[in-house]
Amino acid sequence: MTVKLLPFNLRFLGLLLLTFKTTFSFGQVQPQVIVPSFDDDFSKTVQQLENGQTDIDYLAFRYSFIESEQFRVASGKMRELDSLKKAMYGQMEKSAYSDIISTTKQMLSIDYTNMLAHKILRQTYKIVGDTINAAKYKAIQFGLLNSIVKNGDGQTCATAWPVIQVEEEYFILTMIDAQLLEQSITEEKRHICDQMNVKVDGKKKTYYFETSKVFEGYKKLGL
Repeated sequence: MTVKLLPFNLRFLGLLLLTFKTTFSFGQVQPQVIVPSFDDDFSKTVQQLENGQTDIDYLAFRYSFIESEQFRVASGKMRELDSLKKAMYGQMEKSAYSDIISTTKQMLSIDYTNMLAHKILRQTYKIVGDTINAAKYKAIQFGLLNSIVKNGDGQTCATAWPVIQVEEEYFILTMIDAQLLEQSITEEKRHICDQMNVKVDGKKKTYYFETSKVFEGYKKLGL
């Protein structure tokens, strides 16, 4: 009996191996950011950003977070967010890229304005070769960052960088490799600011962060 061999398609095998590699690395289903289900500006903009439409007003977006119901939800999940951040650092030490992607997206499902999560997510996508998602989350991270550092120079309380959460202050200080020496609250006219005395490259400097929205958030939460 003669057995007739079917023609072997090397291109098909390559695609099959690529599919296997992707499945092996990231699991059957890519983790997704859970978009808030509230019918408000913040939730709608999160969906827009997740769809890849990153050309938005990031200052207005950050301010809309304070006004959204998701802000209340996020405030009740601070411990969970801290736990996810600790898990993320552990996964980074192990180069567990699929886990990092999953964890950072869980963080963004709680607080989509979290610049640290966007930063680590886009860096991880770059490492694994997903250029589309790397570019998307880089655009979002720097959109959020520039909505702070390009709205003032941070040199005085009157020209302070506008933040909505204290975590944004520490993220920016980390980005410029600043060592915090002293923190205090100062007021100038209608501005309430965090005055951060730091050391950068061995030199002492002072940066100011405008915190009116931080206190607005505290008020909303009844704090």
